[in-house]
Amino acid sequence: MIGFYNYSVILTYIGLASSVFGITQVIDGKQEHAIPFLCLLLSGICDLFDGRIARAMKNRTEKEKVFGIQIDSLCDLVCFGVFPAVIGYSYGFNYGLGLIASIMIVLGAVIRLGYFNVMEEERQRNTAEVRKQYQGLPVTTVAIILPLLFLGRANIPPNIFPYVFQGFMVLISIFFVLKINVKKLSGRGILVLFTMGIIILLGYLKMQHII
Repeated sequence: MIGFYNYSVILTYIGLASSVFGITQVIDGKQEHAIPFLCLLLSGICDLFDGRIARAMKNRTEKEKVFGIQIDSLCDLVCFGVFPAVIGYSYGFNYGLGLIASIMIVLGAVIRLGYFNVMEEERQRNTAEVRKQYQGLPVTTVAIILPLLFLGRANIPPNIFPYVFQGFMVLISIFFVLKINVKKLSGRGILVLFTMGIIILLGYLKMQHII
């Protein structure tokens, strides 16, 4: 089989599988339930740690490193571009704001990820230092922003919420490609974000009367 198979990409594939399952749930009309957002959150948590696992594998070849960069971005496009677009489109207004928001978040994600791949390959050729900042808003942030927005919908009139959700998608897509520097999270920052994810997860489970 073609490709490179090692433990450095396991979490990346788990995150992708979670998002694909979430997309099927939206297609089945379950966007009003917590399941798609749980899947999005799980994909985000996987993305937080897959890079650390890859870097911990010291004997990776140069081809394996480049493959890891490419496969991570391809999976991120599905998880944090296509998946949010499907959720947003499912809320209606599909020939207006819904369509515009869906196109913009996928387009913004693919441009940002493509640019990141080019710059990251160049950076790795020139230095072995760990990246300290990103250009543009990382696509992974939708895994926190959109679930938080879904949790807060109780405070938003039901007829207004789709507009708010799709409006956030448009705003996020713009920040994907803005030329701004975003500091990379430290180990402590990742721990805080992971804790937030757990809190959101528990909130969803409570909403579904699972706990």
